[in-house]
Amino acid sequence: MKSFSSLEKEFGVTFKNKDLLLQALTHRSYLNENPGFRLGHNERLEFLGDAVIELVITECLYTEYPDKPEGELTSIRAALVNADMLSTVARKLGFNSHLLLSRGETKDVGRARDYILANTFEAVVGAIYLDQGYKAVSTFLQKVLMPYAKDIVEKKLWKDPKSSFQEEAQERVGITPTYRVLSEEGPDHRRFFRVGVFLKDELVAEGDGLSKQEAEAAAAQLGLQVKRWQ
Repeated sequence: MKSFSSLEKEFGVTFKNKDLLLQALTHRSYLNENPGFRLGHNERLEFLGDAVIELVITECLYTEYPDKPEGELTSIRAALVNADMLSTVARKLGFNSHLLLSRGETKDVGRARDYILANTFEAVVGAIYLDQGYKAVSTFLQKVLMPYAKDIVEKKLWKDPKSSFQEEAQERVGITPTYRVLSEEGPDHRRFFRVGVFLKDELVAEGDGLSKQEAEAAAAQLGLQVKRWQ
């Protein structure tokens, strides 16, 4: 069996059932090239981990910020558990050198890899939950993910970029921004959208995402930087 001791050391978690960790790191594409692989891919663990992360982070934020209202906590949580944040944490933990991917996916190190890393992070959380329970997951997430909450709160990074861009555009130039899909590509189960944010006929910025909403948010965030409205 492949050794994940270095990864477990980074996690601070030693798995009782090593197969759970192996499966969490197995992308669907790997099975397409290795149909005899004895385990399944990680999408069911990803489904579980997504729910576990939301519960743990909700509890942590509720405890850490007792004076913040529900709406603000919801926005902070969204900024803390989005794909960009989870992929960043996964890279720092060394996931890239342990992923089981097809040869084609291995070559792609751009935006598509970020999504794979974010999904794998969720799968690993699901695996920790099944292997060691809620307390172990809570300890893990407080160690690797919750430290980013302070920066998000202090710099107000939790604010929705579309709302921020619209507020700035209306106040500064008197225009309400619009969004248009510029391109779509990829298979149905992993569709990529590129969206442009416009001020009248001016294309301010473009953003990518696995949904139109995600691409719009990315375009708005870049638009704030392009216009220097942050």
